[in-house]
Amino acid sequence: MSAKKHTLWFHLFDVLLNIVIIVAIVATIRTFLISPFQVEGKSMMSTLEHEEYIVINKLAYYLGSPNRGDVVVFRPPNNPKRPYVKRVIGLPGDEVIISGGFVSIRPAGSEEEIDLDERYLNDKNAGKTYRSPPSAGNTDEIRYRVPEGKYFLLGDNRVASLDSRSFRDANDESIPFVDEDSILGRVWVVALPLSKVHAIEHPSYGF
Repeated sequence: MSAKKHTLWFHLFDVLLNIVIIVAIVATIRTFLISPFQVEGKSMMSTLEHEEYIVINKLAYYLGSPNRGDVVVFRPPNNPKRPYVKRVIGLPGDEVIISGGFVSIRPAGSEEEIDLDERYLNDKNAGKTYRSPPSAGNTDEIRYRVPEGKYFLLGDNRVASLDSRSFRDANDESIPFVDEDSILGRVWVVALPLSKVHAIEHPSYGF
């Protein structure tokens, strides 16, 4: 009888040990490698659609920093408990210029202002990047100097996206920049629905 009890307890311990190992592996993967995320809202149309499930690559930013054009999941400065998904436009040291519905960049250390070639924008949004509030159509110029360790992000649905143009603190002061530590990962693939599975392309602007 004692041998049978020993065998039973051994099997129970083995099952529990395997459960712990599996949970630890899943937790490690979700923390350091990849993680699922559901898109809410239409701020990234038509690159990402409402209620699509995406997979984000977290390892990319443990090994390096975000690049211009990356589509990322991050915690916005005005509401860090609710992750957003947007596109990286301005890197640390850049000056981002929004004027006449278009975006230009003066890269860190350069005096040249370069018009951003945003081919990923659909017809509804191309040439319609306005200052806050984006739906108002204000074409007046506004400039953002991105501090070190921070980034400037925009949604692809420029006329209806709450992004770096719109982030404000409790005193209604503009807080346009996102800390690098608040960027959780780069969007890797649309996983669901199955009819729309595809990898996300991250553009190279040539500078």
